[in-house]
Amino acid sequence: MAETNPNTRLEAFCDGIFAIAITLLILDIKVPPISAVHTKAELWEAFAHELPSWFAFLLSFIILLVSWVGHWHTFKLIGGSSPKFTYANGLLMLSVVLVPFITAAVAEYLTSGDSDLAQPAITLYCAVILLNNIAWNLIQYIYLYSESLVKPNVDIKKAKKQAMYSRYILVLYGFTFILSFWFPLIAFTIIALSFVSWLIQGIAIKEEKMIYV
Repeated sequence: MAETNPNTRLEAFCDGIFAIAITLLILDIKVPPISAVHTKAELWEAFAHELPSWFAFLLSFIILLVSWVGHWHTFKLIGGSSPKFTYANGLLMLSVVLVPFITAAVAEYLTSGDSDLAQPAITLYCAVILLNNIAWNLIQYIYLYSESLVKPNVDIKKAKKQAMYSRYILVLYGFTFILSFWFPLIAFTIIALSFVSWLIQGIAIKEEKMIYV
């Protein structure tokens, strides 16, 4: 029987990558070894020392969650496929698999308490987020403009209007990448606030009423 959804395997492949990347994030959170802890106060202190790791983990979890939800909603709008679309998704997956590594690097060097030492890791973090956004813009351009892969029941004008937000965010993330060379903690904070905003917006928005006709 013919496959009704031409992107079935691509969705499954991408979902698997998202699942593995999210799972890998927690592996960088280390339990304080019992040989190094002798009192309750020392254990609390050891946990507190890991707070930067927890912060980096939670931010990256939110980033991957928001990306996965956006990916899921995007595929609900698409009724076709093309080589360009498939490879654009591959670029997005590249940014996703980089997140666990760069999260571990940021957590490690933020723990040092030296923002200058953490700057290269934060700059690379900003670069990965910028790559993620570039991939999103490329995907949206292909399925909305270049290839016209949307389903017949999708309001194309509203879909294009929503896609414009990714272009604005591209400017923001480009700015944070440059800013990170001189003010890494500010750049990292901007990234965090932007994705918290995306998370809140994603919870509140009712896509079906905005996109489908």
